[in-house]
Amino acid sequence: MKHLLSIDDLSVDQIQEIFATAGDMHDVQHRSVKKLPALRGRTVVNMFFEDSTRTRSSFEIAGKWLSADVINISAKGSSTSKGESLRDTVLTVCAMGVDGLVVRHPASGAAQQVAGWVDASVVNAGDGMHEHPTQALLDAYTLQRRLGSLEGKHVAIIGDLTHSRVFRSNVQCLTKLGAEVTVVAPPTLMPSGVGPWSESAGFATSYDVDEVLPHADAVMMLRVQRERMSGGYFPTAREYTVGYGLTRDRLATLHPDVPICHPGPMNRGLEIAADAADAAQSAILDQVSAGLAVRMAVLYHLLAGEESSA
Repeated sequence: MKHLLSIDDLSVDQIQEIFATAGDMHDVQHRSVKKLPALRGRTVVNMFFEDSTRTRSSFEIAGKWLSADVINISAKGSSTSKGESLRDTVLTVCAMGVDGLVVRHPASGAAQQVAGWVDASVVNAGDGMHEHPTQALLDAYTLQRRLGSLEGKHVAIIGDLTHSRVFRSNVQCLTKLGAEVTVVAPPTLMPSGVGPWSESAGFATSYDVDEVLPHADAVMMLRVQRERMSGGYFPTAREYTVGYGLTRDRLATLHPDVPICHPGPMNRGLEIAADAADAAQSAILDQVSAGLAVRMAVLYHLLAGEESSA
């Protein structure tokens, strides 16, 4: 595996191999000395052209715990703020002998473009409204640890689907692992054309949260991405919460063993109530912990190579 640009790049066996490695990496978080020598001598550059807390910090910690040299570059701190093209920026960085690039960019397809320009391994850390493969991997890993096999499990993904790269990657990953997925959103936030191709892609669609929730084995709430909205996708925040939020009343309809996920950051009181975010069955902080383990595993599989893993 040279790059990780899309969940479509991975077979089921490769996903399970990453999960197995992530299980070993998870143990590192509980050690007093959190260091492995696997990527000693390797250099990883995190190039984030969009704001991020969880993804950027987890990739940084993941690289450092694997003993790589990690450098962070943001749009405001790079020459792109002076008008330099993305291509020139990444070629300049890679000319310094970089082994891996972790790229987040507001343009869909940016990571694929970067992978075509450089010899370094490229990880897509989110490209526009396209994909976010490591988020999907950590979500599936979290659910697999909670539920065991995902085969035949019903996962409900609810919220702003139109603007969500997490939804797109998660549908691919969960269905590959045998889960039954239903996506739920108001008509204005259901991606154009999702109905006709959803059945052939292996997932169902619904506009009715209350019809889907009682039959779910896991629930994933998605953030309302107001920064990407240029028009009125719903009348008011209150009406969105009443129609599609995981409220206290809806929480009561879930079985206590049904994990609640959210990729973060959360709009508490909008798509998810504080009662649900902080409930005993919430897996949200587990996702954060899993994100570090999965990203360590991804960097290991991309960069360790035979000589580093020997």
